[in-house]
Amino acid sequence: MLDGLGKPGFGSVGRGGKSRTKVTTAVRFCGWFSAVLLCSLPACAIYGQQPQSNTAPVVVQPGAPGTPSKRLPPSTTGTAPQRSQADVEFMQGMIMHHGQAVVMTDLIPSHTENAEIRSLGARIGLSQADEMKFMKRWLRARGEPVTMSMPGMPDMDMNGSPMAAMPGMLTPKQMDELRQAKGAEFDRLFLAGMIQHHNGALVMVKQLFDTPGAGQDAELFDFATDADNTQRAEIAIMQGMLKEKR
Repeated sequence: MLDGLGKPGFGSVGRGGKSRTKVTTAVRFCGWFSAVLLCSLPACAIYGQQPQSNTAPVVVQPGAPGTPSKRLPPSTTGTAPQRSQADVEFMQGMIMHHGQAVVMTDLIPSHTENAEIRSLGARIGLSQADEMKFMKRWLRARGEPVTMSMPGMPDMDMNGSPMAAMPGMLTPKQMDELRQAKGAEFDRLFLAGMIQHHNGALVMVKQLFDTPGAGQDAELFDFATDADNTQRAEIAIMQGMLKEKR
């Protein structure tokens, strides 16, 4: 049997339609299998030919303003700055400093009815109490005592030397006057005393950052700069309130 081109057709294989059907089925299966195989091979080849990157990571040190960056050896690792003793003493001292501010604000409810003073005092008291908790956590996490005084000797530091009065701290006399005052007189003494107190904290922050190697710890740096900004803003508010009372 010849097809239209004069070539033997599938019907010439064996006798009857069954032979032709079997051959056709076999051809179709082989064609399908070849197609699957051909489609799979490029994917395998591409996957197998992907280069294995053995390139070491590039470590670049940014240069100072006006200077180019440096390419450092791949073995370079980052190191955290060493903690300065000045950092520890700043935190210990600031805990005590904040403590007096909280005592001052605790007097407000029983000593004045001034709504502005009450609102301001509540804000200062809450923020400084929270900051004291943070500073204690910071010290404990580093294995440091939360106070610089020796047990049983509150006026001595850890070296046994007399502790110098911290900047801005109210004297015992000033605290007694504040406790005895009421109403407008209390308001005036509170504002003047807290301005003095806040200015002392600004001095402590400046002393910290003026100490070589101090203030490099990220958490301490953020806390000190935030405290500086906050207390400057509160000083401006209290100065305005104090002027209105004169």
